[in-house]
Amino acid sequence: MNYYELLFTIMSSEDHHRDLLIDELAGLGFDTFEETDFGFKAYIPSEDFDKGQVDGCLELYSDMISFSYEVNLIPQKNWNEVWESNFNPIEVGDQIYVRATFHDPKPKFPYEIVIDPKMAFGTGHHDTTCLMMSSMLETDLHSKKVLDMGCGTGILAILAAKLGSTDLTAIDYDMLCYKSTFENTALNHIKGVHIICGSKEDIPDEEFDVILANINRNILTDQIPRYSEVLKPGGEIFFSGFYEHTDLDIIKEEAQKHGLNYISHKTSNHWVAAKFMKA
Repeated sequence: MNYYELLFTIMSSEDHHRDLLIDELAGLGFDTFEETDFGFKAYIPSEDFDKGQVDGCLELYSDMISFSYEVNLIPQKNWNEVWESNFNPIEVGDQIYVRATFHDPKPKFPYEIVIDPKMAFGTGHHDTTCLMMSSMLETDLHSKKVLDMGCGTGILAILAAKLGSTDLTAIDYDMLCYKSTFENTALNHIKGVHIICGSKEDIPDEEFDVILANINRNILTDQIPRYSEVLKPGGEIFFSGFYEHTDLDIIKEEAQKHGLNYISHKTSNHWVAAKFMKA
């Protein structure tokens, strides 16, 4: 799959200006973002890119934010090479060590996760993935039935298994993510994960103890009703992939409509991971 890279330059020192643009782009299907010294990079599958739609959406901010962007086509082969050349191991506290196959292991960490760095989102480097992993460390997943929605590389499902979950379902609509989750669960010797290529319509009609959903605000608000249907009473759900000051209240409001009560949230660089519980 080819991707388009949009390289944004923002002539402003206000962080929330960057966040506003990223939030709008996420709603248009951009699925990966990387901050730079002068703005950010945004990535979208080539077949989903519509420059006219992007310009029309961002025109709303032309009077508020001074910015420009250039468009580059990133062939899949080159993109994977970029990922591999820039993939550094990460640590979440002193508990989780995420590395690629070409890095040395660190046995001192209780939970080591091996991720083959491909295009699939979720290597652990993004704030939202780290926030979700940190939240999972504080959650009892032993023998729990867990749904990882928008699983990307499968990193959260893998961590859930290492934290004791014995019944796991991982879903992503992207075929590359679907294949990546198979590969990465095998790399980590995780067996029995029910991996599905699909969306909310493909969530099994079962009851889950815990749901993990690290996607973006627009998809979350669309899928929250379905999450509520399959979450057990008293079950926990963790949302991430959105911003604190623009999105959290919207997520809270939609969740409340469907019996999901806000409990708490974590933040990192304005990104949020929020915990809810079904009444």
